[in-house]
Amino acid sequence: MPKRQLGTLSFGVLVVIMAILLLAFGPGQDWGSIISLTLVFCGLWVIFLSGIRAKTPEKYGRSAFSMLVWGILLLAVGGAWYLNILTQGNIIYSVVLFLVIIGILAVASALPSMRKKP
Repeated sequence: MPKRQLGTLSFGVLVVIMAILLLAFGPGQDWGSIISLTLVFCGLWVIFLSGIRAKTPEKYGRSAFSMLVWGILLLAVGGAWYLNILTQGNIIYSVVLFLVIIGILAVASALPSMRKKP
């Protein structure tokens, strides 16, 4: 059984993010940019939650590194989508951003297994 129930808190943060984005960008933007920015800010929230999880790990819960990776992937997908919208369909910048982030995640996940064991 998890010690902290962060599901309700995360749902509340999602609703607040969506409300702020709808107020800020609703009249002048299309729905794609609102959804992509929602993914970006939810990715930032998951990265923040991974920091909380690192300080108080749970026995059978998701690890902090796993949550960090999911947060970065949400951030990458939302950022690439929004970058595609800003460049009016020039997809090369979005692909480059996504590939760089996937490469960084691959290197970061390979580093702990390369450490020397005492």
